[in-house]
Parts: sequence; structure tokens; C-alpha cells
Amino acid sequence: MTDRFRSDVANTFARAFDGVAPTAARTFALAVSGGPDSMAMLALAHAAFPGRIAAATFDHQLREASAAEASMVADACARLAVPHATLRPAAPIAGASLQRHAREARYTALTAWAGPDRPLLTAHHADDQAETLLMRLNRASGLAGLSAIRAARFEMGVALLRPLLGWRRAELRAVVEVAGLPFVDDPANVDPRHDRTAARALLAQVPALDPAALAASAAWLAEAEDVVARASDIAWEERWHGGDRPFDVDHLPRELRRRLLRRAIADVRQRLRIVLPPFGSASNVEATLEALEAGRSAVQGGVLARAAGDGWHFRAAPPRRSD
Repeated sequence: MTDRFRSDVANTFARAFDGVAPTAARTFALAVSGGPDSMAMLALAHAAFPGRIAAATFDHQLREASAAEASMVADACARLAVPHATLRPAAPIAGASLQRHAREARYTALTAWAGPDRPLLTAHHADDQAETLLMRLNRASGLAGLSAIRAARFEMGVALLRPLLGWRRAELRAVVEVAGLPFVDDPANVDPRHDRTAARALLAQVPALDPAALAASAAWLAEAEDVVARASDIAWEERWHGGDRPFDVDHLPRELRRRLLRRAIADVRQRLRIVLPPFGSASNVEATLEALEAGRSAVQGGVLARAAGDGWHFRAAPPRRSD
């Protein structure tokens, strides 16, 4: 188990750092919530990298038991002689999209704590990956969304590694039980208000759906996403010269045109300091793309996109008339 984990960490590290392997002195930061998965990761990392890890628990302060859970992790880390920090949100987490706000607060605190010189490991595993893929399929996500949980990426300048994506939930529970570490099951895992709960129930009810196979498919999709994203970057560097110059993308595949259109709108908004209406990397640009491909103009995100014989042109949309 220890050798497998060490190898998985090395592989995800290499993916983040262009094939470079971690040195023998490399230290790692662990996000440990107190659930069985993250406590198993703590046990594995302690065995694989003795003296080279530190752990942090983010107390969202959304449940009465959260402080006690953070204390439980701190006590377990003390027993292992692993440095531990309990992190809390800078301001109370509230409002609509509570899960999104909680995630943003959590990663803001964890990445600040880890720092740019220390990769941050999280305990997402194959069952999480399978659930995420099912949820993204049900939302009609594109290739980027279907890549689901990425094994390695950067968040706020910090390398975020998921070395357990090839491990099953049951394996990790067995690891933490053998290690004799305490853990708690998050009540959110059975909360019917969450889409993930429904996806988890579906996997449990349909044995033909193999979480390991679904997770492997997400990994293949992530590799394909990397290839398409790279092609998009190359096309952007070669063809984009600003919104006032023709953007010739006519002979590119539709998926590249889709990505380049989204990127062009975002670039023009930034250059012209357009902040309303909202527009982001996940904004649906299908209607605008179809209009341009039909030779028409369209407005999205405060930007007027116009199709011409030499390519697409972009400028600030004219103000709307008021009656």
C-alpha cells in the first residue's frame, strides 16, 4: 500500500510539473477533513513520506460538530508527530450556492496555508470520480467538464494533487481501520439535497456501473482535454490579434471555434473593462457561435461579435435603447 501510494504521488506530481519527479526532500501539504478517505491519506502519507508532511483541516463552521472533528484530526496528527493546522473562513459562509461558497473558502484557506512551494494533496478517489462523471453527464457537460476531477492542476498558484483517484472508497476505509486512526462520516454524504448523493445511490443500485471503469474513462477524457486545450492555445497565439482585427477561425474544428470564441469575448471584456453582464469560462456560447457561423452578429457578455468575410470582429456592444 505504501509503495503504491508513493508511486501515485510521484505520478501526479510529474503531471503537474512537466514530467519532473519529486526530490527526496520534497514536502507535501495534506487536506484532512476527518473523513475516512482523508484520514487514510494521512496514514499512507505518514508511512510513505515520514517527516515530510503537514496536515490542515478546514472548519467551515457550518455544523456544530465541525470543531470537534477538527480537534480529532489535530489529536491524530499529534500522535503521528505530523504538524497540523485548523483553518477557518475569513467570513461566515452563507447565501445561495452554499456548497460553492464553502469550496471557495476552503481552497482559499488551504492554498494560502500550503504555499507555492508545497503541493496540496486531497483525498478524492475513484468513487468520487465516478460520481462526478455521472453528474457532469447529466448536466450535458462538454469535454472539459467530463474530465471531472483532475489528477493534477493548479489552484491559486499551488499544485493540487489527487493521488488517490485510482483507489476505491472501500480500500481507503480498510486502510484507516488497519492504521487505527479515528474518522467520522460526513452527514452531507447522505443528504438527499445534493446531486452527489443521488449519483452515489445510483452506483450502489446498478452493479453494472463500475466506478473504477467510470473513473478510468474520466482519466482518458482528461488526457483528450489536455490535447484539445493545447491546440486551442496554439490557435489563439497564432490567430488572435485583438478584437479590432479579424479573427480567422473559419477552417478550425467546431470545438476549437467554441473555445476561441469564449476566450475572445473574455479578452475583449478585460481590455475594455466590461464587467456586466456576467461572463465566465463556463458560459454557454452556443447561440453566439451559431449566429457567427451563419454570418450574423450576436451580443454576449456586453461584447458585439460580428462575422465578416475575413473573420470574426469584436467590440463593445452598443448601449441598449430605453423606451
